[in-house]
Amino acid sequence: MAKNIQDRPVLEQSSPRQALLEDYLRVRRFSEQLCVPLVTEDYVIQSMPDVSPTRWHLAHTSWFFETFVLSSYTPDYTSPHPQYAYLFNSYYNSVGERHCRPKRGLISRPTVQETYAYRRYVDDCVSDFLSTCTDETLVKAAPVVTLGIHHEQQHQELMVTDIKHVLSCNPLHPVYQKQALSSATPPPALSWISYSEQLAWIGYDGDGFFYDNEGPYHREFVDAYQLGSRLITNGEYLQFIEDGGYQNPLLWLSSGWNTVQGEQWQAPLYWEKHDGQWMMMTLSGLRPVEPAEPVCHVSYYEADAYARWADARLATEAEWELASRQVPIEGNFVENQQFHPVPLEKAVDAIKPEQMYGDVWEWTQSAYLPYRGYRPAPGALGEYNGKFMCNQFVLRGGSCATSITHIRPTYRNFFPPDARWQFIGIRLAREV
Repeated sequence: MAKNIQDRPVLEQSSPRQALLEDYLRVRRFSEQLCVPLVTEDYVIQSMPDVSPTRWHLAHTSWFFETFVLSSYTPDYTSPHPQYAYLFNSYYNSVGERHCRPKRGLISRPTVQETYAYRRYVDDCVSDFLSTCTDETLVKAAPVVTLGIHHEQQHQELMVTDIKHVLSCNPLHPVYQKQALSSATPPPALSWISYSEQLAWIGYDGDGFFYDNEGPYHREFVDAYQLGSRLITNGEYLQFIEDGGYQNPLLWLSSGWNTVQGEQWQAPLYWEKHDGQWMMMTLSGLRPVEPAEPVCHVSYYEADAYARWADARLATEAEWELASRQVPIEGNFVENQQFHPVPLEKAVDAIKPEQMYGDVWEWTQSAYLPYRGYRPAPGALGEYNGKFMCNQFVLRGGSCATSITHIRPTYRNFFPPDARWQFIGIRLAREV
């Protein structure tokens, strides 16, 4: 059990130990801040197998710290419930058996209140551990705590995208957070930024945190290419729809065309027509599609088909990474609390691409595969990234649901090609 906060030693303000504890508590608080607009019923719904109930996210992130920090470094740690490990494990097969993912929404207990009590318990124990463990133990545990912090930021993004999907299934179009509609001006014209061929170093090469799939740092030959100066907008995507893009099999990959036919896709996810007008479900409710906003909630299949229709292609992840190094990490992230992509209002830079970070993840044409020389981490934490390197595509740049402290030029997100419920959009590339 953790000691009372009053009993813990006062830590030196500038110490690495104190900084780690503050980062931990900051991220844990933000998860709960994202839940403030919810009512109890919102926490428990699972609207499709890829979506997890908000309550599960809150518990799973606590289970991560419980399993990989507390149980590993505090021998006398006792979980508040022995079955939580079964309920809240996600995909760590080497840790033990786990509950069936598509049935997470069928579990009514622990209650939301009990889930928050579980979080308090874990937070007290982690805080106590970080405050009192030896320096030697801290050196060993700190990388795992840092991984857990970034893991929780990933689940914060999933909480936002999952609750959007949950609310979208309700014909009342509930509002998560009200946002005033602003009149957007037409975006600046799309231009092309050229990059010369080069033998480039790709991947993470620094001292800060990164996921193992971002390395090793390695060389790749990149042919000359051009990258779109900004994201593709709703208005531009509407032209694709009106030109029969969803009815033309020549634009689609075979599996994409089969998916379009089977799922009867006619537009991005969350778009629906009312009296001849396209509307979209947002976290601020149902509203008209704004032509100037970046198009969002499109699958790899749709992004690829649009690029083919536009006589272009999607960038490779190496091309994207090289271009991203020119621009600062700034944009519309979850800290802005817009929870929606916003239009580009400033003039496009003739040299550097705009909207590289935030707003929407950008599909690349690169399959999610290991870099040359990649080896997963040993033990259960090695299941974090490596085992998913099959049948997925890489996305780059972060979104309006991503934390700005979580993203890097080398960050490799990945999803299967039919995924649409994440905030994902399109940037074009083409040959020189």
